[in-house]
Amino acid sequence: MASVILFLFLSFTLIFKVLAQQRYSNISLGSSLTPTTNSSLLSPSGLYAFGFYPQGTGYAIGVFIAGIPQKTVVWTAKRDDPPVDSNVNLLINDAGLVLEAQGQTTTVISAPQSASSASLFDSGNFVLYNSDRDIIWQSFDHPTDTLLPTQRLEAGSELVSAVSETNHSTGIFRLRMQTDGNLVQNPVETPETAPYAYWSSGTYGSGNNVTLNFDYDGRLYLLNSTGFNIRKITPGGYPTKETIFVMRIDFDGIFRLYSYNLTQNGNSSVLWSSTTNKCEPKGLCGLNSYCALNDLEPKCICLPGFASVNPGDRTAGCERNFTAESCKEDHKSIRIQEVLSTAWEDVSYSVLSLSIKGECEQACLQDCNCDAAFYEDGLCKKQKLPLRYGRRNPDESNSALIKVKSTSIRTNTDRNEPAVDKKKSDQLGRGVLIVGISVVAFGLVTLAISGILFLKYRVWAYKRISEKDHIGLKHFDRIGCRISLIKKPVSDSFDFFLQYQEVDGKEGAMGLVTSLDWLGVPVLLEQHQRIQ
Repeated sequence: MASVILFLFLSFTLIFKVLAQQRYSNISLGSSLTPTTNSSLLSPSGLYAFGFYPQGTGYAIGVFIAGIPQKTVVWTAKRDDPPVDSNVNLLINDAGLVLEAQGQTTTVISAPQSASSASLFDSGNFVLYNSDRDIIWQSFDHPTDTLLPTQRLEAGSELVSAVSETNHSTGIFRLRMQTDGNLVQNPVETPETAPYAYWSSGTYGSGNNVTLNFDYDGRLYLLNSTGFNIRKITPGGYPTKETIFVMRIDFDGIFRLYSYNLTQNGNSSVLWSSTTNKCEPKGLCGLNSYCALNDLEPKCICLPGFASVNPGDRTAGCERNFTAESCKEDHKSIRIQEVLSTAWEDVSYSVLSLSIKGECEQACLQDCNCDAAFYEDGLCKKQKLPLRYGRRNPDESNSALIKVKSTSIRTNTDRNEPAVDKKKSDQLGRGVLIVGISVVAFGLVTLAISGILFLKYRVWAYKRISEKDHIGLKHFDRIGCRISLIKKPVSDSFDFFLQYQEVDGKEGAMGLVTSLDWLGVPVLLEQHQRIQ
């Protein structure tokens, strides 16, 4: 029963594909297109177009979505050739698709047989025919960075990212359908081995003829050679009315599924992506630099002692900002600077088992061949430049120990600490400010309350001394002067000092005076004498 259902499913898929292919626009032998007039061939529905589109200072040739305001490119011919001028003609001849300019002919698509015509289907597939109307070449068999519904990625084939959103030349990332059954993302020109992959379907060993398939409802899945679905990558079942789906490995190395709404100015949305961490793709940052997230966006940071080769191109990497002298002569001026929590490609030429990080630093300093070392879990791995595929990972315990000139040390701790997320840093700063203001306000309120209580206490104390301790005033005359005497029980002990008064030019009465410092009340004791 299951085999019958599978057969019906594949049959209907094939029927829909054939029906889609049957709707096409045709150009015959000798017909031509030019960048400024008659620049493209539309599919029957007008959804796709084949022809010239602007790139850089000239034009490139390819297939793009014409049914929306933005010309979203889905396939490019000769993607690494320089843009062409406006005075060229694109035409069909026996050899295939060629460009003619100033009497010179350049082949754009080389046909395996003699070509007689070309067509663009409503599926977005551009094809060449022979005289018997057999398809002898099609763009679906030669994808660049994009898959369209009904298009397959065969075993041994790959998609390669573009350089940027506007430059569709070959970039640095690929999505490869390996012959071992695994769908893998890794940097271009790297071995098909696990250390270089940053995403995979996890279907290794599923056969040598596994294909990536793409349905009209946005479903992406892997089929083995028997037609069995071995892995569902996206769920599918998305609404299809006035909507088309595009699968692309973007220039940032992430593999995404997009939907384009044909009735809302071509607005697009991401339905699925292979990762949400934009630093995950290995090689996003060039040699001797590492990727760190800043507000969820990737930022490339040079290693300490290095400077960017081209600040406008993060893939250009970094180079040393000092000239390395003779290792033995320059040994005393070289130090180690640590870069914490980073992962790198490991191409160690020597691995030592050392229990202390400092021992690893010394081992690298004393080795003229060692430019850097990775220390993790008691292992010291010596490295030579360049270092590549660096990424900041807070969960990573690896420390990169980099040889630098002493003058290029940026901190006293010799550490390159993990960058703090700007948003989090702002929030932390606001939090500290609020706490500081709160503490100051609390201190002022406390001081005010303390002052009020102290003043009230002094008033109360003064009244208490006047009423309960019987302090009084006596007034009497001595040799023509009037002296005020404050009476206080002599049983109390105080610190004394002398007070003199001048009366009619003579020294008058003298007494011992004290201050009740804790009350602020001066007291003149009864003890006094006349000065002769």
